[in-house]
Amino acid sequence: MIDAISAAVARHRRPILVTGLLVAGGNAAAMGYAPDVARASFLPLLLLALAFLLLAIISMGTRSAALVVLPRSAAFASPVPAWRVLLTLGLLGQSSATVGAYLRSTEAGIATTFDVLVSLPWLVLIALLVAAAWSGHSVRLSPDGVRTTGLLGSRMIPWEAEPRVEASSNDMQSRLRLPLTLGNPTLVRRRGLVGRPAIPVDSVQPRFLASVIDYYVAHPGHRAAIGTPDEYRRLVAHLHGTAG
Repeated sequence: MIDAISAAVARHRRPILVTGLLVAGGNAAAMGYAPDVARASFLPLLLLALAFLLLAIISMGTRSAALVVLPRSAAFASPVPAWRVLLTLGLLGQSSATVGAYLRSTEAGIATTFDVLVSLPWLVLIALLVAAAWSGHSVRLSPDGVRTTGLLGSRMIPWEAEPRVEASSNDMQSRLRLPLTLGNPTLVRRRGLVGRPAIPVDSVQPRFLASVIDYYVAHPGHRAAIGTPDEYRRLVAHLHGTAG
């Protein structure tokens, strides 16, 4: 059941996010200018937000040993983490309430600088979460290398940089990022603000992704076929055979 919900949320994440933003905006406007409507919708929206947050926590622990094949982009990608979308929807409730309180204070003529300082962080947080959930795949493997995308930037790691992912035998299910070591870090290209080298594993089993990256580092002859269904089937059969 949870897997089906997560798959549907990930697949339709953009219209879901747009709907969530519209509802949150409407609730904020109602709190500021139509308090009777806001009071009537408070409990249903609160329960809905709590449900989204609960689903986000549950789905965060569900990670499969699989990648998404993107033939048009010539890439294998980590699945879209549905928990990001659900978390964003859950936090939209609090953010709309904060903004609505500011609008109500403005309407009453009692808004202060403090109100702005309270509202602004929520707006920035929601903007970052929406951007991350909207973009989708955190990791893409292409014939050229591995691209990781974060909230504020991205990192392109050519295969020639010899990326190595450190994953323990217990799959480290509680971790969302794995340490990354580079044989030749000077080849790595960065855009925006990125932290220390790491591989996001918020939607894929850590050991599986580490095995895929290690395989293509060690077998350059197979990199050109990355992104094709035939290559993915061959890769999975090889990894399963190796594991067995």
